[in-house]
Amino acid sequence: MKTLVWVEHDGQAVKDATLSAVTAASQLGEVHLLVVGQGVDGVAAAAAKIAGVGKVHVADDAAFAHALAENVAPLIVELMASHDAFVAPSTTHGKNIAPRVAALLDVMQISDILSVESEDTFTRPIYAGNAIATVQSTDAKKVITVRGTAFAKAATEGGSGEIEAVASTGDKGLSTFAGSEIAKNERPELTSAKIIVSGGRALASSDQFHAMIDPLADKLGAGVGASRAAVDAGYAPNDYQVGQTGKIVAPEVYVAVGISGAIQHLAGMKDSKVIIAINKDEDAPIFQVADIGLVGDLFKIVPELTAKL
Repeated sequence: MKTLVWVEHDGQAVKDATLSAVTAASQLGEVHLLVVGQGVDGVAAAAAKIAGVGKVHVADDAAFAHALAENVAPLIVELMASHDAFVAPSTTHGKNIAPRVAALLDVMQISDILSVESEDTFTRPIYAGNAIATVQSTDAKKVITVRGTAFAKAATEGGSGEIEAVASTGDKGLSTFAGSEIAKNERPELTSAKIIVSGGRALASSDQFHAMIDPLADKLGAGVGASRAAVDAGYAPNDYQVGQTGKIVAPEVYVAVGISGAIQHLAGMKDSKVIIAINKDEDAPIFQVADIGLVGDLFKIVPELTAKL
């Protein structure tokens, strides 16, 4: 079975989400990667070194400069003539491209898989992660998105994949790139951070959110996250949101400050190795998944904790 894996990158380096997708794909069979973009020779070279990769297909064209799904999907469909499964990480790009590929192939997409049971059987979360469904696909071609936190990251060295250029399918003219506003953040990216400090609605304001959370995160070298309630209240930007409708994370340490633990938030962080919760309500749902719980006033506990680090 040949798999084609979408390589998530920023034009310079391969993103960690790709490495988890490679691990999932390797459990299906031979792994081929697809690098799409403009001026991506460096990314292709790095991708070829990933352990377990047999071949790297490179589509280098101005039409793919911004990886618009409307241009990328037809290319993938062409390549699927010689592949049995398309595998993409469950990222913004992956979730944008995979459904279009599935529609063009006229197959059912298998979303957000947690494990590979066999070539046609997978597990995936349902009901905000409260139940795990085992799904079997009878489609000849599989289109799969992978939850990155469920699979170990493939080694970035040790591979010797063959790099092969593929012909561009060109600009389909269905969409154009208008611009982007990239958030500048010197902190670790949430999905790859080893430590995350997240704040909730109990912080009461944007000023207090940053006054409490940022110094603690600085001391720990951590990424900063937030609950949906905190984001909706304007305390933190959207890209901080952790949860079912935000980012799915599984750091070594997750510190939840003033977060009650709604089911949607737990779905995004419950796979963290160690969960530390700080909340004044001892009956808050967050304590049901926490390894360490501190019951008390966060406005006293957090500054004291920060001072002692």
